[in-house]
Amino acid sequence: MSTSVRVALAGVGLATVAALTGCGTQTPEEESGGAIAVDAGDDSCAVARTDADAGTITFEVTNNGSRVTEFYLYAEGDRIMGEVENITPGLTRRLIVEVAEGGDYETACKPGMRGDGIRGAFTVSGQADKQVDTDTKLAEATKSYQRYVNSQTDALVTKTEEFVAAVKAEKVDEAKALFPVTRIYWERIEPVAESFGDIDPKIDAREDGLEEGMEFTGFHRLEKDLWVTGLQADSSSIADRLMADIEDLASRAKAVELTPLQLANGAKELLDEVATGKITGEEDRYSHTDLWDFRSNVDGSQAAIAALRPVIEERDPELLSTLDERFDAVDALLEKHRKGDDFTLYTELTPADVKEMSEVVDALGEPISQVAEVVAGQ
Repeated sequence: MSTSVRVALAGVGLATVAALTGCGTQTPEEESGGAIAVDAGDDSCAVARTDADAGTITFEVTNNGSRVTEFYLYAEGDRIMGEVENITPGLTRRLIVEVAEGGDYETACKPGMRGDGIRGAFTVSGQADKQVDTDTKLAEATKSYQRYVNSQTDALVTKTEEFVAAVKAEKVDEAKALFPVTRIYWERIEPVAESFGDIDPKIDAREDGLEEGMEFTGFHRLEKDLWVTGLQADSSSIADRLMADIEDLASRAKAVELTPLQLANGAKELLDEVATGKITGEEDRYSHTDLWDFRSNVDGSQAAIAALRPVIEERDPELLSTLDERFDAVDALLEKHRKGDDFTLYTELTPADVKEMSEVVDALGEPISQVAEVVAGQ
């Protein structure tokens, strides 16, 4: 990435993609079972209440530290019930999750967005009706999105087979051409993949994002081999591992039971992915094919909103109109950077291009952040 692009990006203010809310002292609403305040610091994660009744649970997470942080609610086995990312210092973001089954859970703040996080026990009591059991439109929305996930995982398996075969045959030009195309299907369903905490780092970790003791594998290791170092002695085995991890993901993704709120949160997470990785050029730093990923993240977000469309239209038609308008603006901008079936490389973008992208994603991120509240009936 050029210095001029980095400088331009620094002044854009990507953090405004997230909706701003008030800061985290406990209110009478919180004390009586409403939103739960979370005070996230650089070495602390103070959750105002560590128990809740089954049903819809809302966390208000304020970052009072000096580093960007994340907040998670985990079920047994580190299954992610919900997460909110890219909480910059001074920002408050809301996480709304559906937890229908009582039991032992964990909260976690992740200062610097790395590691296992600062964890604490969280107890859910009782049992609640699931939204999909009581609302036919939400049930159909979830089924519709699951069909989309299934189609994308099937395509991901097929394209990964082609990509892996090209790497193993040392057909470098063919593998380079397949790399961004294969990732289309991964990026569209990334929030589903990330719900399985162990598999996402194997497939999509960047070299500077590895945890201690973790090996550099997956798409970005092969990207580096293809564009920077040349194929290595273990590139073939890394490709085989990627294939096995993708097949594992496909099996899990087809069996997972999604909630309507996961669709809403996932639509926002995909916009956060664009803001923190694709617009910055950090994601595909060797191939510079970030705009393929950008397009795919937006596709996935649109698919989640499309599934939820009847619900949003019924409950907040004005919000739906705004979402349509803002998605159209993003689509139009991306079309400006098409080259046939491909896109402009990130290194060919000007500072003005980067700024324009940031602005349209910022404008879309704000209404997207409201969808979870609409789905939750708040």
